[in-house]
Amino acid sequence: MRVSVLGGGPGGLYAAILLKKAFPGASIVVHERNQSDDTFGWGVVFSDETLGTFTARDPESMARIRAEFAYWTDIETYIGDRMVRSTGHGFCGLARKTLLQILHGRARELGVELHFQSEQSRASLEPGCDLLIAADGINSPVRDGKPEVFGPHLDWRKCKFVWLGTNKPLSAFTFVFRENQHGVWNVHAYPFEHGAKPRSTWIVECPEATWRAAGLDKATEAQTVRYIADLFADHLAGYELLTNKSIWRTFPTISCERWVDGKVVLLGDSAHTAHFSIGSGTKLAMEDSIALVDAVVALGLADPTEADLRRALEAYQAARYVDVVKTQKAAQTSLEWFEHSGRYLAQDPEVFAFNLMTRSKRITYDNLAKRDPALVRRATQRWNELEGAPRLDTPPMFAPLRLADLTLGNRVVVSPMCQYSATEGVPNDWHLVHLGARATGGAGLVISEMTNVERDGRITHGCAGLWNDEQLAGWRRVVDYVHTHTEAKIGIQLAHAGRKASCSLPWEGDAPLRGETAWTALGPSADPFGPGWPAPRAMTASDLARVKESFVAATRRALDAGFDLVELHMAHGYLLSSFLSPLSNSRTDEYGGTFAKRMRYPLEVFEAVRAVWPRLKPLAVRVSATDWLGDEGQTIEDTLILARELAARGCDLLDVSTAGNSPRSKPEFGRMYQVPFAERIRFETGMRVMSVGAIQGPDHANTVLCAGRADLVALARPHLADPHLTLRASLAYGVPEAAAWPKQYLAAAPKRGVSE
Repeated sequence: MRVSVLGGGPGGLYAAILLKKAFPGASIVVHERNQSDDTFGWGVVFSDETLGTFTARDPESMARIRAEFAYWTDIETYIGDRMVRSTGHGFCGLARKTLLQILHGRARELGVELHFQSEQSRASLEPGCDLLIAADGINSPVRDGKPEVFGPHLDWRKCKFVWLGTNKPLSAFTFVFRENQHGVWNVHAYPFEHGAKPRSTWIVECPEATWRAAGLDKATEAQTVRYIADLFADHLAGYELLTNKSIWRTFPTISCERWVDGKVVLLGDSAHTAHFSIGSGTKLAMEDSIALVDAVVALGLADPTEADLRRALEAYQAARYVDVVKTQKAAQTSLEWFEHSGRYLAQDPEVFAFNLMTRSKRITYDNLAKRDPALVRRATQRWNELEGAPRLDTPPMFAPLRLADLTLGNRVVVSPMCQYSATEGVPNDWHLVHLGARATGGAGLVISEMTNVERDGRITHGCAGLWNDEQLAGWRRVVDYVHTHTEAKIGIQLAHAGRKASCSLPWEGDAPLRGETAWTALGPSADPFGPGWPAPRAMTASDLARVKESFVAATRRALDAGFDLVELHMAHGYLLSSFLSPLSNSRTDEYGGTFAKRMRYPLEVFEAVRAVWPRLKPLAVRVSATDWLGDEGQTIEDTLILARELAARGCDLLDVSTAGNSPRSKPEFGRMYQVPFAERIRFETGMRVMSVGAIQGPDHANTVLCAGRADLVALARPHLADPHLTLRASLAYGVPEAAAWPKQYLAAAPKRGVSE
């Protein structure tokens, strides 16, 4: 087998080493365009958990690497004049040049040919090999030469960064956040050489606007160093900044649909990148090498055919793809946090540090408490103090919250979940047990399913309503139970299904009804929701007036029923939401066109409801913050405008979800994936927000709250699986007294420190 490796970085070298170990008779040649002692950048960082895998694959190289490591366990965060330390993390680093030299030596020992200053290409190497590994980096000519095959996507980010070094000895991963007359600056620094000549990496990152305002877009390397040295003089404390072709760059997030083209395979940065804020680029490339070699070894052949190798390469991508996507998702979340770090600078330092530690969502409240219980304890206490909570030592999910004149006992909300079990809109025993059980389970607020204000505004025949007094009586029964037997508050979500009305039940097909059982849906325009859906009737002036009055009438009935909160549903493609999005609103009158016109009718409905719903009771709105289709649909910028308009009209809480206006939407799913939208609205408008979307339990809830990303967390599926989620969490966290236990259940709630 003849293997050519294009690119002599850690990933390419490690692949060559492992392949040569697996196939001693193979001809393996590495071509590197730079000299053997050239390297760009400074240190390489690994976490403790990474090292075991590399040791098992090639203990000889790892023994030499370990001998060069600088080790540390702490992260120091400097914000303003405060430093917050977090410990228990476990890092190690070494000079990138040293790493390459170790891998060079190991490769030569095994018989790998290394060629430096070797300007090669796919065209020059492919004919003479059975396998060509393209480890040719971010600017990969191999990838860019066949975009129709590899399907690359390059997302050039919003910050500029410069990779510097320093002779200052550091003992921790160091973050510095600073704002001057030009803007916000972030430093990512870490040690990689200890001893007589200590060295550390000193990466400076800033928004492009800050970089331009400082004149660094026109600066030489020397001018950059002078500016950075002056800006961080107190932290550098007289030590030097070091350069190594330290030019300002923009980070690209790169992903490829395919990594394989015949005998050619992408590896490392040529296939995917991960932002330096989570330090995974070299790790990803070396793990790629392991997976690639495993796939080739699995063939069991010393001299595989072209078809054999093609199957192996496809198996390599299949084995690595999901893990890479997960890492890239965490890295993207982290880099976006740093792009917007300026919004967090006003946070208390302890809370800020917690926010920073949990930014990628891979570290959560519970996970961080295992690594660094002292930091989580301090951040929790400070958060509770700032929120005016009566208990400073309990997890944030148990803190009360005041909305208008209503006080919720904790921050846990049972999200509205359609049950499709009403008869002619009337709630029954199912709704009593469903909502009653979750109120009994300790949630601070339970919200009814989407409750429709008109008969023809239902999604299905089984949807709940509040357009007549029989329905009012049914809801009053549920409200009375919650108020009599629990400490929870109860809200109702009022809605009209719009063009998504007239469907079958989910367990009966979840599709538009046909024939005699169907009814005509309404919409802003006569545009169907999706292919195969019937067109709704475009609303006339009389329709607009009638539906608005139906919302008002339902609100009055909600007041009569005793609900504590009303939420207007302006999300998920239902009627009010469909007015907001250009995907569903093509009107040409005063209710269509610009976003100012598209939000007019939803705002009119809100104002009419606010006029009859008492100011002492909170009025909330659920929104779809984005359609996940760029400028083609509703954007987060649109929603920020809407949020400010709602706040000016007396909205007490924004419940932030996404999507629903089009089946073409492409949400980027993942844990807590909708939280960033709630967070942005909270920081930029000052509104109280509730976050939803794959918040999977108490750990996630505390993570979101303690970082200041939302004021309430709404959980749907976790409450379906566990109605007593909040009570159970109080036991898990050892604070049963923090939860509202029904007196009938007190036997299960021992006092703190007491066990059976």
